[in-house]
Amino acid sequence: MKKETRRKLALLEREVSDEKGEFSLFGLFLREDAQDEDKWDLLVSALWLDADKKEGLAYLAKEIQKRLEPDELLSISRIVVLERGDPILEAIHKAVNVKHGEVEVKDSNFSGVQINQACISTSFAADPTVKH
Repeated sequence: MKKETRRKLALLEREVSDEKGEFSLFGLFLREDAQDEDKWDLLVSALWLDADKKEGLAYLAKEIQKRLEPDELLSISRIVVLERGDPILEAIHKAVNVKHGEVEVKDSNFSGVQINQACISTSFAADPTVKH
């Protein structure tokens, strides 16, 4: 994924965190079994998403569409919400601890899901209950 697109998404993560509440996970993941080399999954987790997943996903999709160009949008295959307690979420938290930064991970396995590459802006296991 292009650096500029990653930068826009990292900024989005910070702005949405300020408005809705902290993410415990926000990252782009390129699965080993992805059909296209540049189709990334956006994995997210947040208490406000757990509260109303459908509304939260609609909000997040709208915010992404406002910020990314059409060609950038094509590089995101889907948004995946991981709820607290999900083994994949716990595996990511164990491997990466970052808040509003950027950590790149290559050739990793998170609870049975093989990832070629990941760009993670936020990953921490503590419950993010405080809204800024």
